[in-house]
Amino acid sequence: MNSFDAVLCDFDGVLRHYDHTAQADIEARYGLPLTRTAFDPALIGPATLGHVTEREWAESIAVALGGGERARQAVAEFMEVPFWVDEEVRALLAKAQERMPVVLVTNATDTLEEHLDRLGLTYFADHVVSSARVGVAKPDPRIYRIAVDLAEVTPERCLFVDDRLENVEAARALGMTGLHFRAAADLAEALG
Repeated sequence: MNSFDAVLCDFDGVLRHYDHTAQADIEARYGLPLTRTAFDPALIGPATLGHVTEREWAESIAVALGGGERARQAVAEFMEVPFWVDEEVRALLAKAQERMPVVLVTNATDTLEEHLDRLGLTYFADHVVSSARVGVAKPDPRIYRIAVDLAEVTPERCLFVDDRLENVEAARALGMTGLHFRAAADLAEALG
């Protein structure tokens, strides 16, 4: 059994999930590459660093898709795709939280707090490190150091959980135990 003094956990793809079927349906109905365009680093980067709002990011996606009313409608629908909490992951993190701090470390936009509230997670984590608020995004080592400082532990005593391997590798480079998340069972095993 591994022993840690803090869990640093990604939000999207671990605790929160989007309806990818709905996203694909919107793309098919409009015939537009919404996902690829939205997550183009040139467009998403400024939003996750807090340089532009989510609304401005959405407009940049629409412009990149041609800028017409149809593109704007597609983007509006895309931005409202349903999301939910993985209750198994929430329960595992809550159990871990009985023994140690849990810090959400997420590349997010300025709407993160609103989304946490909608999901009933406003007061769930001990700390939330949002890239849009701190101005650095994973895999930049600075965002991990901010989270470690908030948890008041050393990197070597942290379990870092993320669904993106590049983010896990960056945490490992700082001395953390990294878990490349694929399913709740992975987290359960890592937490012992």
